[in-house]
Amino acid sequence: MRVHLVDGTFELFRAHYSKRPGHVAPAGWDAKATVGLASSLLALLHDEGEAVTHVAVAFDNPIRSFRNDLWPGYKTDDGVPRELLAQFDAAEAAVRALGVTVWSMREFEADDALATGAARFRDAAVQVRILTPDKDLGQCLWGRQVVQVDRIRKREIDEEALLARRGIRPESVPDYLALVGDEADGIPGLAGFGARTASALLARFVHLEDIPLDPGRWPAGIRGAATLVRALDAGREAAILYRRLATLVRDVPLAESLEDVRWQGIPRARFEAWCDELGARSLVPALDARRARWDGG
Repeated sequence: MRVHLVDGTFELFRAHYSKRPGHVAPAGWDAKATVGLASSLLALLHDEGEAVTHVAVAFDNPIRSFRNDLWPGYKTDDGVPRELLAQFDAAEAAVRALGVTVWSMREFEADDALATGAARFRDAAVQVRILTPDKDLGQCLWGRQVVQVDRIRKREIDEEALLARRGIRPESVPDYLALVGDEADGIPGLAGFGARTASALLARFVHLEDIPLDPGRWPAGIRGAATLVRALDAGREAAILYRRLATLVRDVPLAESLEDVRWQGIPRARFEAWCDELGARSLVPALDARRARWDGG
C-alpha cells in the first residue's frame, strides 16, 4: 500500500508558470493552471500505475495561515497573479473530479496537511510518498517508510538521502531553515549562516538551543566562528521564532481516515462533465490511450 500525498498549491503554481499553452474555459476565465494541474495529476496516476492505492491533494486556500500572525514577513498572496488566485477553488474541483481526496487548508497550510497525513498513515502503509520539492517536508522523512518525491528533478529523498545531501537528520530540518532561511516562505534566517555552516553545527548539536556560544566547541573548519557566535547570541530569540514557523503541524484535524483516501479510479461521468465545463475534452482520449483506471462512475 502506497499513500501519495500531493502538494496541490505547488502543482498549481507550477502549471501556471509552465510553458504549456494557455487555456481559457468556455466561461471565459483563464484556466491554464487548473487544466495543467489536472494533467499533472493524471500523469502521476498513470506513471505510478497500480502502486497508487491512496491519494490526497492539499491546498493553501487562502495562502495566509496562522503563521502570518506570528511573523509579519511570512508569505502571503502579495504578488501572486490575480488570474492564478482565482483558480484555487476550481483546482480543488478538478482534483475531486479525478476521484481524489482534497485537503483544503485555511488556518493551517497545505504542508501541515501533508505532514499530518504522513504521521497518521506511515505505520499502516508500505510507504508514504510526499510529492513536493519543498525543503520543509524533509522533517517528515522516516527511513524508507516516508519519502519525499521531487517530480521536476525526478528525485526521491529518504532519510539517508537527506543525511547525505544536507548532513542532518529530519528532526533538525526546522532548525536548519531557521538558520539559513527559506525565501519561499519569507523566513529570513540569521545573517552569515549558510548551508554548510548550519549543516555542520546541526550535525553535531541537532537543535538550535544546544549550539554552544563558545566557538572553541564548534566543529573545526567553520570560518568566522567568533562572528557567527555573536550573531547567534543576538539572534537566538528570532531563530527560535523562525524555527516555529518552519515546524510543520502534525495534528491538523483532517476528517479522512486511511480508508477515506483510498483511490478507486477516475469517475468517468464526473470527469467527462468536468472536461466539458473546462473545455478540456482532449484529456479524455489521452486517458483512454493510456488505459486509464476508470471506476465506471
